[in-house]
Amino acid sequence: MTKTRADLFAVFDAIGVAHRTVEHPPIFTVDEGRDYKASMPGGHSKNLFLKDKKGRLFLLVAHCDTKVDIVAYGRAAGARGRLSFGNPELMTATLGVIPGAVTPFALVNETSKTIEQVAVDAALMDWEAVWFHPLENTASTAIAPGDLLKFIRACGIEPKIVDLAAPDGPADG
Repeated sequence: MTKTRADLFAVFDAIGVAHRTVEHPPIFTVDEGRDYKASMPGGHSKNLFLKDKKGRLFLLVAHCDTKVDIVAYGRAAGARGRLSFGNPELMTATLGVIPGAVTPFALVNETSKTIEQVAVDAALMDWEAVWFHPLENTASTAIAPGDLLKFIRACGIEPKIVDLAAPDGPADG
């Protein structure tokens, strides 16, 4: 069963992740949210749900201004063939969210365990707070970057910290 925002916040509270949420109109793209999010200090994200030719799934959690090199990331991650965006039906079945609401917080859903790798952009790690949709795109929730890693680990996945603009370089897990 897909988790709700309240379920997500209960997980945060249980593992000691401080969080703050701001309600806003639905935001489907980084550009749509730029003006609104200017009043929300911290690092904002774009999240890419990708698959390779063998059906392996990847979630890239990037800073909103990072020009993600998907081809180089695929090589560095050992993807089979080129990475492509997962279709909306696969995204919803795996992450329990709709297009425009992709978020690392969706890893709270049991179905997300099929994600092969979660890569967190090194560019997000220097912010005091990082913002993501709390399973729906009508709000944004801020947590500390270290707490993002703590949350991903609590979901049973070891995140990889990667420079997503130049992922052929050394990665830190």
